[in-house]
Amino acid sequence: MSDPSHIPDRAHVRTEQRNPRTTTLHQASVAEIIAMIQAEDETIPDAMARARPSLEAFIAAAEPGFVAGGRLIYIGAGTSGRLGVLDASEAPPTFQVDRGRVVGIIAGGDAALRTSSESREDDPEGARPDLTGLALTPRDTVLAIAAGGTTPYVRGSLAITKELCPEAVTGFLTCSPVETPAACDHMIVIETGPEVITGSTRMKAGTATKLALNTISTAIMIREGRVYENLMVDLRATNAKLRDRAARIVSTLTGLERTSAFAVLDQAGGSVKTAVVMHRRDLDRAGAEACLAEAGGRLDRAITTP
Repeated sequence: MSDPSHIPDRAHVRTEQRNPRTTTLHQASVAEIIAMIQAEDETIPDAMARARPSLEAFIAAAEPGFVAGGRLIYIGAGTSGRLGVLDASEAPPTFQVDRGRVVGIIAGGDAALRTSSESREDDPEGARPDLTGLALTPRDTVLAIAAGGTTPYVRGSLAITKELCPEAVTGFLTCSPVETPAACDHMIVIETGPEVITGSTRMKAGTATKLALNTISTAIMIREGRVYENLMVDLRATNAKLRDRAARIVSTLTGLERTSAFAVLDQAGGSVKTAVVMHRRDLDRAGAEACLAEAGGRLDRAITTP
C-alpha cells in the first residue's frame, strides 16, 4: 500500500470541486441531465472571452518562429494529451503544413490515445525522451496542456523544454487558476469551474481546451498565409471531396466555371494556390510556382505583385 501522505491534495483545484448545480444527477431524468449539461456548457464562451488576451499574447509570441519554419508542439496527458494530438493530426490535411510542423506528445505514447495510461502523468521527467528527440530550436513553441493545472508530467515538460532550449517559447494551457510554472512564458487560464460530474474534465474543460487549440493553430496558420479571405487555399485536391472543394475555391477566386476550374486545377497538380496564380497572372505551372515561392507562399502577395 502506498503512503497517502505522498499523494497531493487537489481539493483546491477548481475542476476537482463539486458543482452545486448538478448534485441531483443520480435522480435526474434524461431531459434534466441534458438540460444540466447544456447549462454548464453555456458558461464556456464567457471563459474563452476572458482568456482572449492571454491567447493573443501566446499566438503573437509563437508566430515569428513558426513562420520562420519552427514547430508548434503540444504536450499533455489523458484528455488534454489526446486533444493536443488531435489538433496536431488535423493540421496537415487542413492546411497542407508539412508533417512534423505541428506535433502532439501524450504521456504513455500513441497507445494512450485509445487505452488509458494516466499513471504516466505522475512523472515530471516523463516527456524528456520525446522532447530530446525533437532537437528543439529557438523557433519552436511548446504548449503544455493540463485541465487541472497540476499534472507533473505536463508541468515538468516546460522545465525540460527550457533546459534543452532556453529560447523556445513556452505556454501553459489550463482550465483552473494555479501557480504559473517557473519555465512558462505564457499562462493561458480558461476558467471553466467545477464540472457536471466532479473531476470529469473531458466535459467543460475538454470542450474549452479544444476551442483554445482550434484558435491557436488556426490563427497561426492564417498568419503564415495558409488562408486567403476565409478560404482554405493551401488545400491540395487528393480525393473527390477535396477536388470538389478545391474547384469551388478556384471558381470563387478566378470567376471560372466549374469545368474550367477543374481543368486549371489539374494543370496545377491539384494545388489551389498554383491554379489561382496561373489564371490570375496568366502563367504556366512553373511560372506560378516560382511566383508563389518569391511571395513566401502567400497567395495575396503572389496575385498582386507585378
